[in-house]
Amino acid sequence: MAEPMAELMAPARSFVRRVDATTPARRDRAVDALRALAICGVVLGHWFVTALVPGDDGTLHTASPLQDMPWLAPVSWLFQTLAVFFLVGGHVATKSYAAARARGDTYGRWLRARLGRLFRPVTAVLTLWAVAAGGMLLAGVPFATVHTLGKPALSPMWFLLVLVGLTAATPLVARLNPLWPVAVVLHVDLIRFGFGGPARLGWVNVAAGWLVPYTLGAAWTRGEPTRRAGWALLTGGAVATAGLILFAGYPASMVGVPGATMSNLNPPTLAAVAFGLAQCGLALLLLDPLRRWTRRPAAWAAVALANLSAMTVFLWHQTALMAVTAAGLLAGRLPGLHTAPDSPAWVAARVAWLPAFGLGLAVCGAAFFAYEHGGGRGGASRAASPEGRRPFRGAGLSPSAAPPRGARSPTGPHP
Repeated sequence: MAEPMAELMAPARSFVRRVDATTPARRDRAVDALRALAICGVVLGHWFVTALVPGDDGTLHTASPLQDMPWLAPVSWLFQTLAVFFLVGGHVATKSYAAARARGDTYGRWLRARLGRLFRPVTAVLTLWAVAAGGMLLAGVPFATVHTLGKPALSPMWFLLVLVGLTAATPLVARLNPLWPVAVVLHVDLIRFGFGGPARLGWVNVAAGWLVPYTLGAAWTRGEPTRRAGWALLTGGAVATAGLILFAGYPASMVGVPGATMSNLNPPTLAAVAFGLAQCGLALLLLDPLRRWTRRPAAWAAVALANLSAMTVFLWHQTALMAVTAAGLLAGRLPGLHTAPDSPAWVAARVAWLPAFGLGLAVCGAAFFAYEHGGGRGGASRAASPEGRRPFRGAGLSPSAAPPRGARSPTGPHP
């Protein structure tokens, strides 16, 4: 029994050793680990708080366990990890732009190279959902159901629009003090909530709110962050978030709740920004532990594979949820999948469904990964090529190479 098992595990061990051995020594593996953790948080958060419940009229409607069980709000604190993603994005983009300038590349060439990696994955998602929506409508599926299925699946696109905008503005914001966008968010919320200003003013915070962690990432590029800075962000952000929730009337949930009069995320509020600062502080404090952990070949191979598939996972995870939910209707209303999310029993049942969602995501990944990566050869083995050329293209973001101690300017191969 031991020998057949060893034979089955041999390819996996070979892959792990190859990825570890061919990763450039100066690569900062903690950056990739943070990105992987952020993606996992977003995916698990969506799978946990998004429920599709059939109504009496046969249509599906969206519900959330946070609506009937507000005591679950702390769960959103664990899974709302977009600030960490923008922190890493700002760090990697500014490092990439500096390296491009050092090579003599123009801004336009640099921007086209970075944004070009996003277009193929987005095209695949939009094409599939256009065909699926048209087919469902022709088959007589109510428009309300089609809308309910499609909206969550396509909602990740807003993130990409913000990412594109911030990436394009990288040369302008690379040295911007993060306190400036914090001040914008503060004044917008003060006008909206304190003086009864127009609600649409809050959409200014879509750019300003996510610019805060992005500029923190740029500051990270300019110099290795200190533990003191990490602790200051973590404690200051946590205290500010608690104060805004307890004394200023901000919601405790860091994600939107159906039917709620106010959302911390749509658009971002001062509470969401303060919470993001705390998350960024914790991320910076985790850098050294993550560097030690990713020295283990198996851990690094898992992180590398997650980063290689990051954009695929991000764009398709809600489609996987929708597909499993729709397929499950063939067997009737299943607990945790089609039942109202209003009890701890639903929570337990939803946790049991997570492997099925993961399987659906794996199917989507297998079907579209090659297309999204241009049909190139090499797959995961290219994730850590000896030359370090553009690994993790599936993430839509570039890797980070650790600068020498005390260095004030980024270094790294072909970001």
